Amino acid sequence: MMGFKLSRGDGLVWLLAATLLAGLYTAFWQADGHGAEAVVLVNGKRWARLDLFHNQDLEVPGPLGHSHIQVRDGQARFVDSPCPNKLCVHTGWLSQGGEVAICLPNKVSLQILASDPRFDAINF
Repeated sequence: MMGFKLSRGDGLVWLLAATLLAGLYTAFWQADGHGAEAVVLVNGKRWARLDLFHNQDLEVPGPLGHSHIQVRDGQARFVDSPCPNKLCVHTGWLSQGGEVAICLPNKVSLQILASDPRFDAINF
């Protein structure tokens, strides 16, 4: 079996390629998608627009009852909802642009807004 040896020039090319790759990753891949606002929709219509840096608790009316949304320190979540499976509650804290939590039975949704959202579509 033949051994593989790098010359100094090969090593320099690899070092420059790795540096360029790290720079491109930092510049383009890690966009700041942290949201500053959220929107709450009830039955597809805007119910509220929330500042994520203004701590608050909301009771959002829906067909099944009130969903409870909490905003703390740049993030938001469903705390409680009258739906049977509580999938919206289990979604947890949302902070990145494009993240969504939806209580389908109660027709209430919470979406994080950002100028450069992390997600631009939802796929199932």
